[in-house]
Amino acid sequence: MIRTFKAAAVITLCTAVGMGVAAGPAAAAEEWDPFANANVASWDPFSGGKRVADPFVGTKKIKVAGKSVNVSCSGRPAKGRKPVIVLLAGMGDGLDKLAKLQKTLSKKNRVCSYDRLGEGASDKPSGKQTFAGTGKILTGVLDRVAGRQPVVLAGHSLGGLIAARYAPEHRDRVKGLVLLDATPSTMLRDVKKAIPASAKGPAAELRAQNLAVFQGQNPEMLVVPDGKVGYAGNIPVEVIKHGKPYLAALPTYGPKLERAWTAGQRKWLALSRQSRLTVAKKSEHYIYVDQPEVAVKAIQTVAAKAARHGR
Repeated sequence: MIRTFKAAAVITLCTAVGMGVAAGPAAAAEEWDPFANANVASWDPFSGGKRVADPFVGTKKIKVAGKSVNVSCSGRPAKGRKPVIVLLAGMGDGLDKLAKLQKTLSKKNRVCSYDRLGEGASDKPSGKQTFAGTGKILTGVLDRVAGRQPVVLAGHSLGGLIAARYAPEHRDRVKGLVLLDATPSTMLRDVKKAIPASAKGPAAELRAQNLAVFQGQNPEMLVVPDGKVGYAGNIPVEVIKHGKPYLAALPTYGPKLERAWTAGQRKWLALSRQSRLTVAKKSEHYIYVDQPEVAVKAIQTVAAKAARHGR
């Protein structure tokens, strides 16, 4: 994501807060087994051994691979092929940031959100995380809140990047995507290209801060390398980009970063043949805050298409 900080005169492209988190000892996040704990999914003796969703409403802590993960769910349990909507916040944001959006969506759908490790009320990670480790935590959450139901992932900023990286490897359950100004797949390269190493002042601070963030110095201790855009199947995908440029603090490099961000949003269209890119003209980065109606409409549209496709 991108945010201007008046005090430090820098902009952060991946996290909602410019905080450096010292990296702990390397942890084998990729080896975590989301099914290791009996509390990962509800068990129905009459379901033929299949995992079934926990129909809880409200906020509760669940165990995933020995870690406590804070989860919130609203709305009636999904039936038939109606998908469960799962919201993913940006880095530095907890599920409380999504509360209003979740409440609105839950009038028509089952909607859940969760704090990733290092965010909100969830446990801190044991060390640096990778997308594989973060994906396994997401799998554990989906097993608990959705069971065998199809899922629509709606992610903002880094949450969108995580959703877009996760969906191609989980085409059996992810049946729709909504990317709300998702962090582009090549943001690290884009920053280096837009802001040269010779930059001075605020631009140099921005460059250094983001390189540190991408290397894991962030609340989630998540290493964020560049990667290719995968194919998630012929599922509905809504990509929504901010329409109000907000990089005025860096007049020299801001336009380059805006162009790179726009190009990154277009690249997400490769996720599916049913992808569509729109612009939230009155929004800065927090589209679901600046224009909540745009986010709600996109998510409801994708959920409806996913339900029809699953019949």
